[in-house]
Amino acid sequence: MDKGIIGLGIQQDELGRYLADQNAGIGALRQVTKFGTGQSNPTYLLDTDKGRFVLRTKPPGPLLPSAHLVDREYRVMHALVGSDVPVPNVRLLVDDATSPFGRAFFVMEYLEGRIFWDPALPELTAADRGRIYDRMNAALAALHSVDVAAVGLADYGKPGNYFARQTDRWARQYLASVSEPLPDMRLLIDWLGKHMPQDDGQVALVHGDYRIDNMIFAPTDTTLLGVLDWELSTLGHPLSDLAYQCMQWRLPNNGDMRGLGGINRVAAGIPTESDYVRAYCTRRDIKAIENWAFYLVFAFFKLAAILAGVAARAEEGNASNPEMARKYGAAVPLLAAMAAEVTREGAEQ
Repeated sequence: MDKGIIGLGIQQDELGRYLADQNAGIGALRQVTKFGTGQSNPTYLLDTDKGRFVLRTKPPGPLLPSAHLVDREYRVMHALVGSDVPVPNVRLLVDDATSPFGRAFFVMEYLEGRIFWDPALPELTAADRGRIYDRMNAALAALHSVDVAAVGLADYGKPGNYFARQTDRWARQYLASVSEPLPDMRLLIDWLGKHMPQDDGQVALVHGDYRIDNMIFAPTDTTLLGVLDWELSTLGHPLSDLAYQCMQWRLPNNGDMRGLGGINRVAAGIPTESDYVRAYCTRRDIKAIENWAFYLVFAFFKLAAILAGVAARAEEGNASNPEMARKYGAAVPLLAAMAAEVTREGAEQ
């Protein structure tokens, strides 16, 4: 039996009628195409008589607590429109109760541009690689400089030690996702608890998944058009985003892993990890970062926990891209092992 749009369980004409009734300026729906990439929230291209838009929704089936909150993605992008942080314009937010297919979703504008899946940027010149990394660095510093009260996000996160809350959250979600925890993941949970830094009072809007393939750049130059995938955003500590992105300097660049490990960064025109961190600190007028090892271990642990959850959804049949989800799940032991090495060897910045 034809269930209509893949993954939504609704006919295209039904969705078209619903969207037209919302008066969101989306226009008459002509075609819906599911994007093949993305692991968390299924995403669709809407082709209408008024242009192209993107629909992003929760995945089907049982979900982990506090996961797949598309309403948070909508809210933060709506708040950032017009700021120094480039984001798509959002048009419509629909909750579970009123959604025509029973799951919350939002619709945003489609940005015509390039997504770079390999952080080594082999398709660019050395000069353009340097510009791309500088654009990412500037956007990250701008994000962490946003006046959250002024943009209506003062209540977007909980008070208290961000790293303590996040370690607890991802430890619980990881343990809920696996039947047998990896020894290295248990080690990391214990190590993070024992090395938790004192709350220094820094609070900023953080993205939570800040990496190059969550950004769209202009088709023919290095302009950053939009930062995407705000599902994990919250009020938190800015160094969590910086360390999370800096993982890519350490990850291997082979097979299904997309990192900068083994890349001659000087020849490639890509800044070193130290240079990238220094540029960020200069932009935010802050001193050198102490306890860099903790932030890196936390970043590796968080990503490993996220990918373990993606793999669990694949086993349950709820992953947006099951084949890639299983590959990501296979990366969890490597991420955990790399973090465990940092706990032993430390890290310079």
